[in-house]
Amino acid sequence: MKSLLIHGGHIIDPSQGIDEIGSLLITKGKISWLSRGEATPPQPDYDVLHAQGLIVCPGFVDLHCHLRQPGFEEKETIATGTKAAAKGGFTTICCMANTNPPLDNQTTVDYVKSIAATEGVVRILPIGCISRGGKGQELVPMWELASAGVIAYSDDGEPASNSRLMRQALDYSRTFDLPIIDHCEDKALTEGGQMNEGIISTRLGLRGIPAAAEEIIVARDLALAELTEGRLHIAHVSTDGSVDLIRRAKEKGIKVTAEVTPHHLTLTEEKVIGYNTNAKVNPPLRTKRDIQALIQGLKENVIDIIATDHAPHTETDKLCEFALAPSGISGFETALGSLMSLVHDGQLSLVALIAKLTYEPSKIIGNKYGKLGTLDIGASADITIFDPDLEWIVDTKDFASKGKNTPLAGSRLKGKVIATISQGRLVYKDDSVKVKREGKTLKESQRGAKPLLHN
Repeated sequence: MKSLLIHGGHIIDPSQGIDEIGSLLITKGKISWLSRGEATPPQPDYDVLHAQGLIVCPGFVDLHCHLRQPGFEEKETIATGTKAAAKGGFTTICCMANTNPPLDNQTTVDYVKSIAATEGVVRILPIGCISRGGKGQELVPMWELASAGVIAYSDDGEPASNSRLMRQALDYSRTFDLPIIDHCEDKALTEGGQMNEGIISTRLGLRGIPAAAEEIIVARDLALAELTEGRLHIAHVSTDGSVDLIRRAKEKGIKVTAEVTPHHLTLTEEKVIGYNTNAKVNPPLRTKRDIQALIQGLKENVIDIIATDHAPHTETDKLCEFALAPSGISGFETALGSLMSLVHDGQLSLVALIAKLTYEPSKIIGNKYGKLGTLDIGASADITIFDPDLEWIVDTKDFASKGKNTPLAGSRLKGKVIATISQGRLVYKDDSVKVKREGKTLKESQRGAKPLLHN
């Protein structure tokens, strides 16, 4: 693998406090050199990717996505899902366990890892079930799954409604130092619910899902995490009340982390008007007040990370009566573009956004798989390059994902991934990106400038 110099980009790496123009060199799949300004590396032979005017940052890390394989390959496969992830700038993705068969034993986990190794273009880290079959009745063999390499446990798609089971899982999480990820939903309150409960649901004649349905289970999980001192992670937080509950739990020292999705940060319940099934998601899109609370939660580090909850479905799945349509949004390829609206509107800094997509999720995963979410010397060369100002129209025909289900179809977004490098390999590049074999022709006078970091 020939060395690659990414030259002259705006390097932002929250893990090291780097925020300036510079260049970095990739050698044998690792980051080997990083410098400020126009400096070039001392070695003479490398290819060059010119990144002037572009942001160069650690590859995005997604703690929550659905790849559907095994069992639902008509919706997505590991091959198509990882290509979509690469196109969205994600170099590490953590796939949820609600497949068929579910990831509740070593055999199915090994299957996913095997397919990922041969067909995936980015790193895949599997998440195991909490309960056998994801049915919420009997605890999985947690040690077996930990040994198989899962990075967390979750019955996502279904809440861990059995409080005794949730307590047991949190107890064991201390032994394995792996988080329990819960989809917080009181099913008794959401039965038959189609969208956020409020004026719009009433006007559309759709049964609503109250914010309390999420907040009740968040409160329960936090109480159990305090009781057990286990590791809890709250998936796809969507309400003002949930943010407040997590804030108070962190103030008490409870071991909890939380995530929010791009769609819950940028879209409201109004997207459902017209019975748009592509805007049907669980938890549902909420209100402007909830969005402001979620953004404030990110700023205060009450909410630790942004995760896509990429949930692809077939076109047929969504072409039906609203009540019959499955919940889920295909999110890999629109994540950055939608999130950059928060930066352009001055609601979130670019550095903070990148931190929530890189270094912060890597801290939850830990170092078992090496240093993720960083451009540190010696780390795996997982790099995302994007143009923060490039405007583009969302055209689902161009999606790498099989899932075209997004309420953003036809929308104009500002901010686009230009290239993605995973473990030293260029796994996605825009047509505008040119890699030139010109390492020997760069000015000799540029060499020797003071590097930001070095071997």
